[in-house]
Amino acid sequence: QVQLVESGGGLVQAGGSMRLSCAASGRTFSTYAMGWFRQAPGKEREFVASVNWTDASTYFADSVKRRFAISRDYAKNMVWLQAYNLKPEDTAVYYCALAGTPSGGFDTWGQGTQVTVSS
Repeated sequence: QVQLVESGGGLVQAGGSMRLSCAASGRTFSTYAMGWFRQAPGKEREFVASVNWTDASTYFADSVKRRFAISRDYAKNMVWLQAYNLKPEDTAVYYCALAGTPSGGFDTWGQGTQVTVSS
């Protein structure tokens, strides 16, 4: 089994930046990709960004392109989400997620960390 633990959430003013961290432990040798999702109050959970574990290719939701960056440390089993120019609409619980295979999707989740952007 794999465990994911996020950290780094909190309160930030609009226009500010924040860095979220996710540490993976357990059976991480079969990781295909890791990513970040978020869920705002009253809304569905949505994809934010992901990074391929072997070649580090990245993908972003249109809403965060050019404002967010994702990176990973293969040896340390960690992934980070760096957010710039935060907006109130970025307020959500952010979840780290792991996909073990290309077809299996993101099937392992962290507990989430709250990010609140004040206007």
